[in-house]
Amino acid sequence: MGDLPLSRRDFLIAAGAGVLGTYTGSTPQGKATGSATKTSTSAVAPRRGADDPNRYDSTIDAVALVRAFGVENPVTGQERRGQGSAFVISDTSVVTNEHVVSGAERVDIQYTTGEWTRAEIVGTDMFADLAILTVDHVPESVTPLQFSLRTPQIGTEVSAIGSPFGLKGSMSKGIISGVNRTAFNPVTGVSIPNAVQTDAAVNPGNSGGPLVNTEGSVVGVISAGGAENIGFAISAALSRRVIPSLIENGQYHHPFLGVDYAPVGPLVAEANDLTEPNGVIVVTVIDDGPAEGILRASDETVERRGVSIPVGSDIILEVDGVPVRDRNELLAHLSLETSPGETIPLTIYRNGITQPVELTLGTRPTPS
Repeated sequence: MGDLPLSRRDFLIAAGAGVLGTYTGSTPQGKATGSATKTSTSAVAPRRGADDPNRYDSTIDAVALVRAFGVENPVTGQERRGQGSAFVISDTSVVTNEHVVSGAERVDIQYTTGEWTRAEIVGTDMFADLAILTVDHVPESVTPLQFSLRTPQIGTEVSAIGSPFGLKGSMSKGIISGVNRTAFNPVTGVSIPNAVQTDAAVNPGNSGGPLVNTEGSVVGVISAGGAENIGFAISAALSRRVIPSLIENGQYHHPFLGVDYAPVGPLVAEANDLTEPNGVIVVTVIDDGPAEGILRASDETVERRGVSIPVGSDIILEVDGVPVRDRNELLAHLSLETSPGETIPLTIYRNGITQPVELTLGTRPTPS
């Protein structure tokens, strides 16, 4: 799925391939603190209204603070305790981020009612940064939150609810400021496709909390914050696809194309005699991967305005008959519309000729 080795990230990001984010992470403990039913991931929950007090009242009891013990600091490698957010999706299941609880020896949940409960990790997925926990207790006042079925629209009013810096029960307000982003996870070195961008305040400790619309439906699971007024959430569409498998199997298998690729901007299009700057250019074909012997990568480059441009490689123009305008669209289509083992048609540009090929997707490997 275009898992990009860290050694190649700088070129791809400089070319505009994705959006970098700083993880909101598990807030180190010591910061300020405040006081088996099948999950329904396919319905929009009715809520009490669009005004802020009702939205808060109708969702807040389902949002919780997470304390994870024995997690490893990704920078120092030392064991630490951390905090994040989570929300209830059934009478036994809670959603949070994978990076909040990954490797934890113990996880505790505190609801905004003040009640504590022990949680067990049921399933995790580093590629979508999602984790499912089972809990011993859910307060009677809780109505599980539901993921929205609607495609998020830019300008839609949303609220980020969670425990920034351990301040449980906090809500910040904003809008959806971007959709179908690719959010880079600096901890795992992989990219999360189809991410929702928001200008609602997102701070350390918000990770794993819900981003809700005016109906109280979840449009995303908060994952990362970038610069001021830029935060990212794992989309409801990707969450609905991944979470049922985490509950049932403890894991989710993502499709894998088996190539590294870069966007086709004007300079790349010009250097490769392509009439329009669309698609992605294959930079590397992974050895023994699904694309080996089907797609081609060239080591040849040319200099254009001081930039080294790959030439002679295949350029992917369509997947499943759907035009690929950039890397974000390719990642989103593969993640939301395909599965490992599925054979998909591609339209590629090779040696000045547009032609069809077929490729059977593999399973995305865990980064070493």
